[in-house]
Amino acid sequence: MNINLKDLNRMIDVSTVRTDIIMEEVDQMIEIVKKYNCVCASPMPWVTKYTIDALKDTPDTVVTGVVAFPAGAEVTDIKVATAKSNIELGCKELDMVSNVSALKSGKYDYYRDDIKAVVEAADGVPVKAIIEICYLTDDEIKKASELCVEAGVTYVKTGTGWGPKPTTVETIKLIKSTIGDSALIKAAGGVRDLDTVIKMIDAGCNRFGLGVRTAETILQAAKEQA
Repeated sequence: MNINLKDLNRMIDVSTVRTDIIMEEVDQMIEIVKKYNCVCASPMPWVTKYTIDALKDTPDTVVTGVVAFPAGAEVTDIKVATAKSNIELGCKELDMVSNVSALKSGKYDYYRDDIKAVVEAADGVPVKAIIEICYLTDDEIKKASELCVEAGVTYVKTGTGWGPKPTTVETIKLIKSTIGDSALIKAAGGVRDLDTVIKMIDAGCNRFGLGVRTAETILQAAKEQA
C-alpha cells in the first residue's frame, strides 16, 4: 500500500450528487468532511453556495462545482458558463461530465475540445473530467482517457456514480496503463469498502469520490486501522 491510512481523508471527496439526496444528507456531508478533514465536498448545484458558506471556516476542505451532471450532453457554451459560475461562487475544483455520446459516436475532436473549453475557462482551477466507464468498452475507456489528457485535465474521473456498473480495480489499472503520470485518476461509482480503496491506490488511483451514504464507513474503518 502506498499511503498511510491516517492520510486517506486527504484523498476523499464526499458527495451528495444523487437525484434523491435530501438536505439532511447535505448537512451530513458537511459534518463528515469537517469531522475527518476531508479534502473536498461535492454537492449538487442548488446547494453549492449553501455548502461553501457552511465550510467557510474550514480552509482545508474545498468545494467542487459540478458541470453537466449527469449526462454530459449540454453544449460547450453551457458547460463553460456553468464552470465560470461555480468558480465565481467559490468552488476550488470542478467535476465535469464528458460528452459520452460524442465519444461513442466517434466525434473525438468535439469530445476533446468540449473538455478543453472547460479547462481553459477554469483558468487553473483543477478539472476532473468524468468519462463514465460504465457505458464504455475498454478501448473507449482508453480513448477517452487519452483525449482527456490532451484536453489538459487534472484528473480523469471514472464515473458520476449514476451509471449501471461500478468502477473496479481493473478499471484503474486500465486507465493508469493508458495515461501513466500524464494526469491523476479519481475513482467514483461503486467504491463501497476500504479494501477496494486500498487496492485502487496500489493500482494508481489518487482520489476517491464517495457518496455520503458510504463515506463515513470507509473513513472510520481507515481511522481504526491506521
